[in-house]
Amino acid sequence: MNLNLRAAKDCRYDQISLGEVMLRLDPGDGRVRTSRQFAASEGGGEYNVARGLRKCFGQRTAIITALADNDIGYLIEDMILQGGVDTSFIRWLPYDGIGRSVRNGLNFTERGFGVRGALGVSDRAHTAISQLKPGDIDWDHLFGTLGVRWFHTGGIFAALSETTAQVALEAVQAAKRHSTLVSYDLNYRPSLWKGIGGHAKAQEVNQAISRYVDVMIGNEEDFTACLGLEIEGNDADLKTLNLNGYRQMITKAAAEYPNFKVIATTLRTVHSASDNDW
Repeated sequence: MNLNLRAAKDCRYDQISLGEVMLRLDPGDGRVRTSRQFAASEGGGEYNVARGLRKCFGQRTAIITALADNDIGYLIEDMILQGGVDTSFIRWLPYDGIGRSVRNGLNFTERGFGVRGALGVSDRAHTAISQLKPGDIDWDHLFGTLGVRWFHTGGIFAALSETTAQVALEAVQAAKRHSTLVSYDLNYRPSLWKGIGGHAKAQEVNQAISRYVDVMIGNEEDFTACLGLEIEGNDADLKTLNLNGYRQMITKAAAEYPNFKVIATTLRTVHSASDNDW
């Protein structure tokens, strides 16, 4: 399929992501609740796309995000730089000394073993990126003057606050004005939507953004939770996945959103932390 990407020579960037970059703290083989040391790295659902494209495929990528102006923010920035991702579009917000009004996000993540699933403990309320508002980014300069071939964001960023949902919509609309291809990962997280309107709000926001998306990505739950598209034949715990039901759902998604050029869904049945059907 021809996605009609803008010519590389006409664009400064091959790809740009919009989203939060958190400091990830990994206890290795241990558990968060008992560990006395953690390995630190940077990560974020949208950011990981830019880093992967840069490190694995040598693409010219950048991240649009915000960080509190303190040493944790500088550490995250240093890790982004090590990944080769352009940091020119990081917004630095003044730090008040204790994080009362603005802070950097933390994500404690432990791996699962056998019947014990993986565990993630996020500490990300009131983070710098959650305070991004419409008008903060000059999208026409970015997509028009500088030029971007591919723009990526997702449902995690959109769920961080009332205003980030508005920024995501503003961004995809601007991208389309300048013929930049847009991909979006629905990435439904109930905990993120809980305090800003829940499931109904998630559908309202994601349905609006989806009208401007070329490449839509989601897993077993995302299309139902975010777009209201039902999948027949699955059980409530998603232990039995009906492939024909997913094919029918994707057909319906393509009909409801004719702007979708590619629809990708990942299907995974979890038997244990180390045994998954893919």
